[in-house]
Amino acid sequence: MTSVASPIAAVGRAAATRQVVAAATASVSAPAAPSTSAKATEQKPTVIITGASSGLGLNAAAALAKSGEWHVVMACRDFSKAVSAAKRLGFPSGSYTVMHLDLASLDSVRQFVDAFRASGRRIDSLVCNAAVYLPTAKEPRFTADGFEVSVGTNHLGHFLLANLLLQDLEASPAANPRMVIVGSITGNTNTMAGNVPPKADLGDLSGLANGAVMIDGKEFDGAKAYKDSKVCNMLTMREFTRRYAGKSKVQFASLYPGCIAETGLFREHYDAFKTLFPLFQKYVTKGYVSEEEAGKRLAQVVSDPALNKNGVYWSWSNTKGAFENQVSEEVADDGKAVKLWEVSEKLVGLA
Repeated sequence: MTSVASPIAAVGRAAATRQVVAAATASVSAPAAPSTSAKATEQKPTVIITGASSGLGLNAAAALAKSGEWHVVMACRDFSKAVSAAKRLGFPSGSYTVMHLDLASLDSVRQFVDAFRASGRRIDSLVCNAAVYLPTAKEPRFTADGFEVSVGTNHLGHFLLANLLLQDLEASPAANPRMVIVGSITGNTNTMAGNVPPKADLGDLSGLANGAVMIDGKEFDGAKAYKDSKVCNMLTMREFTRRYAGKSKVQFASLYPGCIAETGLFREHYDAFKTLFPLFQKYVTKGYVSEEEAGKRLAQVVSDPALNKNGVYWSWSNTKGAFENQVSEEVADDGKAVKLWEVSEKLVGLA
């Protein structure tokens, strides 16, 4: 089997991306470096949640907005959907702001950061939650920058966003601002769920570096592309921790909130799966978690002082609540985390 090349050839893709980024940067005035102003100090803590128009992100946003302690920025591709969702769930007036963000466009990511900074609002937590999952896709789809859409959205879009907003988190009046990158049990091959084929495997990252559709350079598989992207998310959290521990007041974490068996993330799965999977989780594995409960767990990682710990992959059990979970050998590979970081920063125009 041969690997499928993306529409933009390997070297050309990276060069084209850098040109797009340079053009976008040149078209707007560079914002002033963020600072802790009196206005920011007087504001409620602010959390930015990507993909907050549905599912896990929406329910986490609801939990935080309704707490009365947080202002939530719903960073979403579909602006109207997010507005309607906030109204439907009864978000208190003044507790949230909806802003457009399309993680499948690096230009959109940069525009979002500029717009957020222009708002004058502080940021105390960033939640990288939005995800694309195309398990039944026979052919790859691509982002505006030519990347396979699962990896381009779930990993590269978030990678750029997180790096750009790190200095803003540093400027927070909070003692320990938090960056939370949502992981998945399916990306951890030390679990039963992580061993369901196709298994996550980034290989030597040659595919990502050289412009192939899949990170490992092999034939396209939509389900594997998603799982690989979640490995990237968890590796990114660990590399943020390694690079900035002792140098930054920002705390980095990842989590798996439990099996949300009824979620819009499965919208493109087979109908039989969408019918049977929730029943299997409810009555066989007993691992079923509602979107509302999962959202509360994500909100806990954002706000609970007891979870203010650096570099942790959080999970939950029915008996002991939140606990520090183990990650797979691949996710724990510091060398691979460094290589992923270096390849990714070139692809998004940071190097």
